[in-house]
Amino acid sequence: MEQLYNFINGEYIPPSLNQYIDVFEPAIGKVYAQVADSNSDDVENAFRFAEDAFSGWSELTIKERADFLNRIADGIESRLDEFAYYESKDTGKPITQARTVDIPRAIANFRFFSEYGHSFDFESNLTDDISKNKVVRSPLGVVGCISPWNLPLYLFSWKIAPALIAGNTVLAKPSELTPYTAFKLGEICQDSGLPSGVLNIIHGQGSIAGDAMVSHPKIKAVSFTGGTATGKLIAEKTASSFKKLSLEMGGKNPAIIFSDCNYDKMLETVIRSSFSNQGQVCLCSSRILIEKSIYDKFKKDFISRVSELIVGDPNDEETQFGAVSSQAHYNKIMDYIILGKQEGGEILLGGNAVKINGRCKDGYFIEPTIFQGLKNSCQTNQDEIFGPVVTLIPFDTEEDGIRIANNIKYGLSATIWTEDMVKAQRVAKGVDAGVIWVNCWLVRDLRTPFGGMKKSGLGREGGDEALRFFTEPKNICTLI
Repeated sequence: MEQLYNFINGEYIPPSLNQYIDVFEPAIGKVYAQVADSNSDDVENAFRFAEDAFSGWSELTIKERADFLNRIADGIESRLDEFAYYESKDTGKPITQARTVDIPRAIANFRFFSEYGHSFDFESNLTDDISKNKVVRSPLGVVGCISPWNLPLYLFSWKIAPALIAGNTVLAKPSELTPYTAFKLGEICQDSGLPSGVLNIIHGQGSIAGDAMVSHPKIKAVSFTGGTATGKLIAEKTASSFKKLSLEMGGKNPAIIFSDCNYDKMLETVIRSSFSNQGQVCLCSSRILIEKSIYDKFKKDFISRVSELIVGDPNDEETQFGAVSSQAHYNKIMDYIILGKQEGGEILLGGNAVKINGRCKDGYFIEPTIFQGLKNSCQTNQDEIFGPVVTLIPFDTEEDGIRIANNIKYGLSATIWTEDMVKAQRVAKGVDAGVIWVNCWLVRDLRTPFGGMKKSGLGREGGDEALRFFTEPKNICTLI
């Protein structure tokens, strides 16, 4: 049984108490490795090395730091198929998705920030008739990055890359459910020559290792992606310390479909936005709002097309829909399906566990599930299920669609489908969400702000927003 160690000061180090957590392969429901169950001593050990490495790393030029990020990207790219295999094994997602989306995006994250760092204004000058003002943005010091299990390396790198290019040293904690690509990233860092202590990867439970990072008095900022309940705890724990926080949390995202949309393009995309990664993406469309005049047609076509998705072994190149990522999450989703029926919902498709013959016979597979007949106010429509469960909701007017879309505690993303661009902009202005796609989904310019409103988030990631978060501005004023 392979044991996955922490990566501290450029070396793999076992946890201080020599305790480990079982890591399951969700497609087969069996343990395949054990990951370090770290505690506050491990975090403190990593912090000391990160603190020691900070002055040397922060004094490098942007180009020098960018060169290291590019070497890391090169290293992952040279082992893309291997990393895709690890990611699929850890999460249960189809290997084709890991190979074409997850790992390429992790590579792109390092490359993007290595390049973007050159264009960011770490120093700027403002002059008036009286004074010259030099605004300098300096790295914070040691920062913490905590990432989730659904897109492990993709979101891990999305936090690490901007923190590093800005000159910080990092303590990073991946999910204990899906630790393998983060574990292997240590090898890439070694091969790239990244200075020891600059990136430290701490494994373990959020309630222990994650809490130690969040509570550490000298860690200057925490960037977190995960559930809203955990984000709330982090905000409460750090309130008195005034630590900088970036919290990217839950979503219950509407797709608002008008009768004047490009129907074929909409149908193809909404299937993808509903069930990509088994619905385990914070940006997935979980509430599908359809203008009444096309509701019956959409329902028929949507059911037909979703029923054709191939559910199977993630290692099979033909598989389009894999396992959900853990036994606990499987149980949660199945409980919500039961709840949806109790709340009066009609299951149009799915609603059952899937039994796959062969090696995946004990895996955590659930059919793509479509409900109708549920009020928007019911728990099934208000809670983030984070799985392959969507609800169909008809609406009458543009105002009605906006009202239903906004009647939720979340505000992460939305999609709008119409060929009337004036209406699209009007609806987009009215919808309370941080990311809104018109006639598309998951198209990302990494320069743009990413994050949510209401209980979906605090702060923004991406581009200038990320580099502002990981730096502190100082104004130096001199009289003319």
